[in-house]
Amino acid sequence: MDGVLVKENRALPGSQEFLSALRVHGCPFLVLTNNSIFTNRDLSARLARSGLDVPEDHIWTSANATAAFLKQQSPRSSAYVIGEAGLTTALHGAGYIMTDVDPEYVVLGEVRSYDFAALTHAIRLIEKGAKFIATNPDVSGPSDQGTLPATGAIAAMITAATGKKPYFVGKPNPVMIRAGLNKIGVHSENAAMIGDRMDTDVQAGVEAGLRTYLVLSGSTSREQIANYPFRPFDVFDGVGDAVSLVHGAQEYNQNK
Repeated sequence: MDGVLVKENRALPGSQEFLSALRVHGCPFLVLTNNSIFTNRDLSARLARSGLDVPEDHIWTSANATAAFLKQQSPRSSAYVIGEAGLTTALHGAGYIMTDVDPEYVVLGEVRSYDFAALTHAIRLIEKGAKFIATNPDVSGPSDQGTLPATGAIAAMITAATGKKPYFVGKPNPVMIRAGLNKIGVHSENAAMIGDRMDTDVQAGVEAGLRTYLVLSGSTSREQIANYPFRPFDVFDGVGDAVSLVHGAQEYNQNK
Protein backbone atom coordinates (compact mmCIF):
# COMPACT_ATOMS: atom_id res chain seq x y z
CA MET A 1 0.00 0.00 0.00
CA ASP A 2 2.39 2.70 1.22
CA GLY A 3 5.02 3.60 -1.34
CA VAL A 4 3.11 1.85 -4.14
CA LEU A 5 -0.45 3.23 -4.14
CA VAL A 6 -0.14 6.07 -1.64
CA LYS A 7 2.50 8.18 0.05
CA GLU A 8 1.74 10.45 3.00
CA ASN A 9 -2.00 10.02 2.33
CA ARG A 10 -1.69 11.10 -1.30
CA ALA A 11 -2.38 8.78 -4.21
CA LEU A 12 0.76 8.14 -6.22
CA PRO A 13 0.71 8.76 -9.99
CA GLY A 14 -0.82 5.87 -11.90
CA SER A 15 -2.33 4.12 -8.87
CA GLN A 16 -5.94 4.74 -9.90
CA GLU A 17 -5.19 3.62 -13.46
CA PHE A 18 -3.62 0.41 -12.15
CA LEU A 19 -6.57 -0.41 -9.89
CA SER A 20 -9.00 0.34 -12.73
CA ALA A 21 -7.11 -2.00 -15.04
CA LEU A 22 -7.35 -4.81 -12.48
CA ARG A 23 -11.12 -4.34 -12.27
CA VAL A 24 -11.66 -4.05 -16.03
CA HIS A 25 -9.82 -7.31 -16.64
CA GLY A 26 -11.34 -9.10 -13.66
CA CYS A 27 -8.02 -9.76 -11.91
CA PRO A 28 -8.40 -10.68 -8.23
CA PHE A 29 -6.09 -8.60 -6.05
CA LEU A 30 -5.15 -7.68 -2.50
CA VAL A 31 -3.54 -4.52 -1.16
CA LEU A 32 -0.95 -5.56 1.44
CA THR A 33 0.44 -3.74 4.45
CA ASN A 34 2.53 -4.76 7.45
CA ASN A 35 0.71 -2.13 9.51
CA SER A 36 -1.44 -3.87 12.13
CA ILE A 37 -2.84 -0.74 13.79
CA PHE A 38 -5.83 -0.08 11.58
CA THR A 39 -8.81 -2.25 10.67
CA ASN A 40 -9.51 -3.04 7.03
CA ARG A 41 -12.40 -0.57 7.16
CA ASP A 42 -10.09 2.16 8.45
CA LEU A 43 -7.58 1.52 5.67
CA SER A 44 -10.29 1.43 3.01
CA ALA A 45 -11.49 4.83 4.23
CA ARG A 46 -7.93 6.17 4.22
CA LEU A 47 -7.48 5.07 0.61
CA ALA A 48 -10.84 6.59 -0.28
CA ARG A 49 -9.67 9.95 1.09
CA SER A 50 -6.75 9.64 -1.31
CA GLY A 51 -9.20 9.09 -4.17
CA LEU A 52 -8.68 5.32 -4.42
CA ASP A 53 -11.59 2.87 -4.22
CA VAL A 54 -10.34 -0.29 -2.47
CA PRO A 55 -13.07 -2.24 -0.61
CA GLU A 56 -12.05 -3.59 2.79
CA ASP A 57 -12.22 -7.22 1.58
CA HIS A 58 -9.41 -6.36 -0.88
CA ILE A 59 -7.05 -5.36 1.95
CA TRP A 60 -4.70 -7.84 3.65
CA THR A 61 -2.77 -6.68 6.71
CA SER A 62 -0.23 -8.38 8.94
CA ALA A 63 -3.03 -8.47 11.54
CA ASN A 64 -5.27 -10.39 9.13
CA ALA A 65 -2.42 -12.77 8.32
CA THR A 66 -1.62 -13.28 12.01
CA ALA A 67 -5.25 -14.08 12.81
CA ALA A 68 -5.44 -16.53 9.89
CA PHE A 69 -2.20 -18.19 11.00
CA LEU A 70 -3.34 -18.61 14.62
CA LYS A 71 -6.77 -19.88 13.56
CA GLN A 72 -5.02 -22.57 11.52
CA GLN A 73 -2.47 -23.43 14.18
CA SER A 74 -4.73 -23.50 17.25
CA PRO A 75 -8.41 -22.77 16.53
CA ARG A 76 -10.50 -20.91 19.10
CA SER A 77 -7.64 -20.48 21.53
CA SER A 78 -6.57 -17.53 23.67
CA ALA A 79 -4.05 -14.70 23.46
CA TYR A 80 -2.69 -11.80 25.45
CA VAL A 81 -2.59 -9.03 22.87
CA ILE A 82 -0.53 -5.87 22.73
CA GLY A 83 -1.96 -4.04 19.75
CA GLU A 84 -4.56 -1.71 18.36
CA ALA A 85 -8.01 -2.24 16.84
CA GLY A 86 -6.66 -3.74 13.62
CA LEU A 87 -5.13 -6.65 15.51
CA THR A 88 -7.81 -7.19 18.14
CA THR A 89 -10.60 -7.04 15.53
CA ALA A 90 -8.84 -9.62 13.34
CA LEU A 91 -8.24 -11.98 16.28
CA HIS A 92 -11.83 -11.66 17.50
CA GLY A 93 -12.94 -12.49 13.95
CA ALA A 94 -10.79 -15.62 14.09
CA GLY A 95 -12.61 -16.76 17.25
CA TYR A 96 -9.84 -15.93 19.70
CA ILE A 97 -10.39 -15.01 23.35
CA MET A 98 -8.37 -12.04 24.66
CA THR A 99 -7.11 -12.71 28.17
CA ASP A 100 -4.27 -11.80 30.50
CA VAL A 101 -4.54 -15.08 32.43
CA ASP A 102 -2.71 -18.16 31.10
CA PRO A 103 -3.10 -17.46 27.36
CA GLU A 104 -1.67 -19.88 24.81
CA TYR A 105 -0.09 -16.98 22.90
CA VAL A 106 1.34 -13.54 23.50
CA VAL A 107 0.67 -11.56 20.32
CA LEU A 108 2.56 -8.32 19.72
CA GLY A 109 1.48 -5.78 17.14
CA GLU A 110 2.16 -2.14 16.50
CA VAL A 111 0.66 0.42 18.89
CA ARG A 112 0.66 4.18 19.07
CA SER A 113 2.20 4.13 22.55
CA TYR A 114 3.69 1.16 24.41
CA ASP A 115 2.67 0.56 28.01
CA PHE A 116 5.51 -0.61 30.29
CA ALA A 117 3.13 -2.57 32.51
CA ALA A 118 1.67 -4.41 29.50
CA LEU A 119 5.14 -5.27 28.20
CA THR A 120 6.17 -6.50 31.64
CA HIS A 121 3.09 -8.73 31.82
CA ALA A 122 3.84 -10.10 28.33
CA ILE A 123 7.39 -10.95 29.40
CA ARG A 124 6.15 -12.84 32.46
CA LEU A 125 3.56 -14.77 30.43
CA ILE A 126 6.24 -15.81 27.93
CA GLU A 127 8.47 -16.88 30.80
CA LYS A 128 5.59 -19.09 32.02
CA GLY A 129 5.32 -20.78 28.61
CA ALA A 130 3.09 -18.64 26.39
CA LYS A 131 4.10 -18.82 22.72
CA PHE A 132 5.42 -15.51 21.33
CA ILE A 133 3.97 -14.20 18.04
CA ALA A 134 4.55 -10.80 16.42
CA THR A 135 2.73 -9.33 13.46
CA ASN A 136 5.82 -8.11 11.59
CA PRO A 137 9.57 -7.59 12.00
CA ASP A 138 9.74 -3.90 11.02
CA VAL A 139 11.98 -2.20 13.59
CA SER A 140 11.05 1.38 12.72
CA GLY A 141 8.47 3.46 10.97
CA PRO A 142 8.22 7.02 9.69
CA SER A 143 6.32 9.93 11.22
CA ASP A 144 6.13 13.67 10.67
CA GLN A 145 8.47 14.11 13.64
CA GLY A 146 10.97 11.43 12.58
CA THR A 147 11.61 7.73 13.16
CA LEU A 148 9.32 5.74 15.45
CA PRO A 149 10.15 2.38 17.06
CA ALA A 150 7.97 -0.32 15.52
CA THR A 151 6.97 -3.90 16.30
CA GLY A 152 10.37 -5.46 15.60
CA ALA A 153 12.13 -3.10 18.01
CA ILE A 154 9.71 -3.85 20.84
CA ALA A 155 9.91 -7.58 20.08
CA ALA A 156 13.70 -7.34 20.41
CA MET A 157 13.28 -5.86 23.88
CA ILE A 158 10.99 -8.72 24.95
CA THR A 159 13.45 -11.22 23.44
CA ALA A 160 16.31 -9.64 25.39
CA ALA A 161 14.32 -10.01 28.62
CA THR A 162 13.03 -13.56 28.02
CA GLY A 163 15.52 -15.18 25.66
CA LYS A 164 12.54 -16.14 23.44
CA LYS A 165 12.32 -14.97 19.83
CA PRO A 166 8.90 -14.35 18.31
CA TYR A 167 7.52 -15.92 15.18
CA PHE A 168 6.94 -13.01 12.78
CA VAL A 169 3.94 -13.58 10.50
CA GLY A 170 4.06 -10.46 8.30
CA LYS A 171 6.32 -9.69 5.35
CA PRO A 172 8.88 -10.93 4.46
CA ASN A 173 7.44 -14.20 5.80
CA PRO A 174 5.84 -15.93 2.79
CA VAL A 175 3.14 -17.19 5.18
CA MET A 176 1.44 -13.80 4.82
CA ILE A 177 1.59 -14.03 1.02
CA ARG A 178 0.36 -17.61 0.81
CA ALA A 179 -2.55 -16.90 3.14
CA GLY A 180 -3.44 -13.94 0.93
CA LEU A 181 -3.30 -16.13 -2.18
CA ASN A 182 -5.67 -18.58 -0.51
CA LYS A 183 -8.04 -15.72 0.31
CA ILE A 184 -8.38 -14.73 -3.35
CA GLY A 185 -8.17 -18.30 -4.64
CA VAL A 186 -5.10 -18.11 -6.87
CA HIS A 187 -1.84 -20.05 -7.16
CA SER A 188 1.58 -18.45 -6.83
CA GLU A 189 2.42 -19.43 -10.42
CA ASN A 190 -0.40 -17.18 -11.64
CA ALA A 191 0.23 -14.25 -9.29
CA ALA A 192 2.52 -11.25 -9.08
CA MET A 193 3.74 -9.11 -6.20
CA ILE A 194 4.41 -5.39 -6.58
CA GLY A 195 6.18 -3.57 -3.76
CA ASP A 196 8.55 -0.73 -2.94
CA ARG A 197 10.85 -2.49 -0.44
CA MET A 198 13.49 -5.07 -1.26
CA ASP A 199 13.76 -6.36 2.30
CA THR A 200 10.07 -7.08 2.80
CA ASP A 201 7.99 -6.97 -0.41
CA VAL A 202 10.43 -8.40 -2.92
CA GLN A 203 11.87 -10.95 -0.50
CA ALA A 204 8.37 -12.14 0.46
CA GLY A 205 7.30 -12.42 -3.17
CA VAL A 206 10.43 -14.32 -4.18
CA GLU A 207 10.16 -16.75 -1.24
CA ALA A 208 6.46 -17.34 -1.96
CA GLY A 209 7.20 -18.15 -5.61
CA LEU A 210 5.51 -15.12 -7.19
CA ARG A 211 6.81 -13.06 -10.06
CA THR A 212 7.90 -10.00 -8.12
CA TYR A 213 8.25 -6.39 -9.25
CA LEU A 214 9.83 -3.39 -7.54
CA VAL A 215 8.58 0.18 -7.88
CA LEU A 216 10.89 3.10 -7.11
CA SER A 217 8.12 5.35 -5.73
CA GLY A 218 8.72 4.39 -2.10
CA SER A 219 11.58 3.18 0.08
CA THR A 220 14.09 1.68 -2.37
CA SER A 221 16.33 3.39 -4.91
CA ARG A 222 17.64 1.71 -8.04
CA GLU A 223 21.19 1.84 -6.63
CA GLN A 224 20.17 -0.13 -3.52
CA ILE A 225 18.95 -3.16 -5.47
CA ALA A 226 22.48 -4.49 -5.90
CA ASN A 227 22.88 -4.69 -2.10
CA TYR A 228 20.57 -7.72 -1.94
CA PRO A 229 21.25 -11.34 -2.94
CA PHE A 230 17.87 -11.61 -4.69
CA ARG A 231 16.42 -9.59 -7.55
CA PRO A 232 12.99 -8.41 -8.67
CA PHE A 233 11.79 -9.72 -12.02
CA ASP A 234 11.57 -6.13 -13.25
CA VAL A 235 11.72 -2.57 -11.92
CA PHE A 236 9.24 0.27 -12.59
CA ASP A 237 9.39 3.94 -11.67
CA GLY A 238 5.83 3.69 -10.36
CA VAL A 239 2.80 1.43 -10.34
CA GLY A 240 1.31 3.27 -13.32
CA ASP A 241 4.09 1.79 -15.45
CA ALA A 242 2.93 -1.67 -14.39
CA VAL A 243 -0.50 -1.38 -16.04
CA SER A 244 0.97 -3.30 -18.98
CA LEU A 245 1.31 -6.33 -16.67
CA VAL A 246 -2.46 -6.43 -16.21
CA HIS A 247 -3.09 -6.31 -19.96
CA GLY A 248 -0.48 -9.02 -20.47
CA ALA A 249 -2.11 -11.25 -17.85
CA GLN A 250 -5.47 -10.89 -19.57
CA GLU A 251 -4.02 -11.83 -22.96
CA TYR A 252 -2.26 -14.82 -21.40
CA ASN A 253 -5.51 -16.08 -19.86
CA GLN A 254 -7.40 -15.63 -23.12
CA ASN A 255 -4.75 -17.60 -25.02
CA LYS A 256 -4.93 -20.41 -22.47
